[in-house]
Amino acid sequence: MVRFDSTILLQEELDHQTRLVSNALFTIKYLYEAGAKVILASDWSKNSNPKLVLAESVADFLSSILHCKVVPVQFISCDMPSKMEVLENADIFLLENLSEFKEEVANCSKFAQMLSSGVDIFVNDCFSHSHKILASTVGVARFCHSCVAGFHFEENLCQLKKVAETSRNPYVAVIGGDNLFDKAAALHFLASKCDGLVFVGKMSFQIMHALGISVPLEFVEYRALKEALDIVQFAQNRDVQILCPKDFWCKNDRFPGQLELFPAHGILDGWLPVDLGPMSLDEINSLLAKCKKIVWIGPVKFSNTNQHTNGASKLAQMFDLLSQSNCDVTVVGNMACKVIMQESSSVSDFNMLENGSVAWEFLKGRKLPGVMALDREYPFEINWNATYSDPMQPLVVDIGSGNGLFILGMASKRKNLNFLGLEINEKLVRRSLDSVRRSGIKNGYFIATNATTTFRSIVSSYPGELILVSIQCPNPDFNKPEYRWRMLQKTLVEAVVDILTSDGKVFLQSDIEAVAVRMRKQFLKYGKGKLSVVHDQGDAKCSGGWLEENPFEVRSDWEQHVVDRGAPMYRSMLSKSTGVE
Repeated sequence: MVRFDSTILLQEELDHQTRLVSNALFTIKYLYEAGAKVILASDWSKNSNPKLVLAESVADFLSSILHCKVVPVQFISCDMPSKMEVLENADIFLLENLSEFKEEVANCSKFAQMLSSGVDIFVNDCFSHSHKILASTVGVARFCHSCVAGFHFEENLCQLKKVAETSRNPYVAVIGGDNLFDKAAALHFLASKCDGLVFVGKMSFQIMHALGISVPLEFVEYRALKEALDIVQFAQNRDVQILCPKDFWCKNDRFPGQLELFPAHGILDGWLPVDLGPMSLDEINSLLAKCKKIVWIGPVKFSNTNQHTNGASKLAQMFDLLSQSNCDVTVVGNMACKVIMQESSSVSDFNMLENGSVAWEFLKGRKLPGVMALDREYPFEINWNATYSDPMQPLVVDIGSGNGLFILGMASKRKNLNFLGLEINEKLVRRSLDSVRRSGIKNGYFIATNATTTFRSIVSSYPGELILVSIQCPNPDFNKPEYRWRMLQKTLVEAVVDILTSDGKVFLQSDIEAVAVRMRKQFLKYGKGKLSVVHDQGDAKCSGGWLEENPFEVRSDWEQHVVDRGAPMYRSMLSKSTGVE
């Protein structure tokens, strides 16, 4: 199943030469030509193309641009048993418009399971929705064998990550738009990476006010006064240059069609800024001429009704010249990208990201749900030599390490092994790493991550052998015990079994028997026939098919809590067959 971006592939005037369109098409064609049956899924509206409303018309349009037949099907609203029968009759199918189903935006688990019924591989190629939690981008990942990025998605993610790189200087961010309060964290991030901040939108009045420049108070966002002051102070402490407009073209409703030029500090009552003035553009041009890297994010816009884009056009012309002079220019946002496409002589010289919302969320430091749901997630590059004193020692991984008591206890007890805790809660990981530093442990480490999607990426690069994986009391939420098994997906089990050394062990335990049973069944079911239960080693005592005692004599934080209240623990030890790799 391919989740495609309708705003790209269903445009009324589709330009096949742009990288956005060619990559989006290539994802589908690549799968089709490789012999896969492809189910296309997306949401669309009249805004993208007023001619495309019904699924039948969308399927015909896609058929024309893909040069192969796309068949519209009603898999969502019809009975599922007929789905596999329909799949035998063609190779590319289109589901109903997802925007018609409220379960899509609610990330309904049953709806996601219905969407992914019969699907082996999920391909997310809708980067513009990667900041949202939708059934078709996040929910389906739980039910598919593999979840990967399409070519369009992958390139956009790479472009976005380049914004955070500081390999080329001077690096300047040109920032438009408004709503500083919600974007404060992103602006702090840019101030920490860039050598200069240039404000060209409504947000500039907030910054000017923080700088002590007199501006009309109706343009100031009062709830963001502290945030603006903090950003200015942070930038000044780093010697980051802040540039705000010096003059504006303004309009007055009493004089329709008339524009007047005012200095930024002297806009008269009744006059509304609509565009950058010539002095502002000259000053911006002088600063940008020295740059080796630029990111332009947000529109040159000062009111909701602003139709004047001369300033944006002038900026685009500056960027066009700079891009031809070995300057790395990234353009973010729909309006900014449109202006570049109108003014640039070579759009291919730019890095372009049309969805500004995704970029703002990334710059705020938030993980993108659509990326987190993929098997590879954010690729991990770990310097194992810096992590452990001896990275060739056998490795023990605790998935869902919580407060880290198990890893810390084991690392202190077994100096001949290395221990790694994978935990999704970043606060707990920070505490655990603090404990590692305070104790001086050289064979213990923790990573904040969703192990379900990143285990293979992280552990496969370890130079030594993986000898033990433990999963202990997943999600200790006694209010919702039925959710505790959900972290254990097929992809995780397969990754563990693939990397685990011959005769390596898997230790599972939970204080809820149904959860322990399900975990053990999942490993045996998806373990490729390489795992078996072993409870007869040494002094291990069994009762009812469970280990009575923790064989490591070191307890996790939740296990200790359960034992203290006198409740039972249900434990299993599995072993990978000797000689099987």
